[in-house]
Formats: sequence, C-alpha cells, structure tokens
Amino acid sequence: MAIDLLANHRGHLPLVAAWFVAEWPDWYGDGGPGDAAADVAAFSTSPDALPLGVIAFEHGEPVGVAALKADSVASHRHLTPWAVAGYVVPHRRGAGIGTQLLAALRSHAERLGYAHVYCATSTAGPLLQRQGWMPVNMCDDEAGPLTVFVQHLSARKH
Repeated sequence: MAIDLLANHRGHLPLVAAWFVAEWPDWYGDGGPGDAAADVAAFSTSPDALPLGVIAFEHGEPVGVAALKADSVASHRHLTPWAVAGYVVPHRRGAGIGTQLLAALRSHAERLGYAHVYCATSTAGPLLQRQGWMPVNMCDDEAGPLTVFVQHLSARKH
C-alpha cells in the first residue's frame, strides 16, 4: 500500500472523477449540483495549501482517495480543515485503506500547522470513532443528517 499526494498523480484525475460520479450520483451525477472534474482538479493543485488530496495505490493500481479542504458543512464554516471525499474501490473496502487515507490526511493537516481536523458523515461514524475521532455535533445538510467529528492533532498553528 502506498499513499501519495494526488498532485503527484494528475494522470489519474479522470478515474477519480468517475469514482466521485459513481459513488455520489445525487451530487455529481446528471442534474446534481457538484462538478466532479473541478473538485478533483482542485484537490490536485498544491501539496502545500488547501484543498489537497491523497490517493492510495496497491500494486501500482489506484484503490482510494480522500481530501482536505477548508470548509464542508455550510452551518460549520467556522471549523477548518475538513476530511472529505473519502472513497475506496468497492472490492477493497474493509481492508484498512480508508483508515490509511484518513491517517494521511491527518498527517498533512498537521504538516500544514492545523490543530484539528473535522469530518461530517452519515455513514462512516464507526470508522472515525475506531480511529479516535470524537463526535461533536449533529447537523442537517443538503445531504441529510450528519454527525460532525473532530480529531485533535499536535500542531497548534491554526
């Protein structure tokens, strides 16, 4: 397993965009408000500023992606950064790839000087809690009811 910055693997952007459309069709599919190609491109722009993405490889094949961005949930714009867009190919789910992607995001957030990382989810709560994320709030978003989690880091810049 290898995880690297998405910015170093721009040739995989069309594949990652296709993953987004398939996984979140209500957001990225036809008629949805999202733009998968634009979001993926934004996640691959810079290794030293938000937003940034990471991509996981097994035996040279892409198997997952996740990103950090400045904001995510409209009602919680005062919190930053956010772990977003976590995706693992279906045949590799449950193999710890999501855990490793989240660890990579935490590492990059800490490298950038953040003291916390936030994540909002309706489905990945057990995964986050197993990794020490703490639930801090419930909210409603256009995606429906979400739980907001925080992971405390050792950095203290932001």
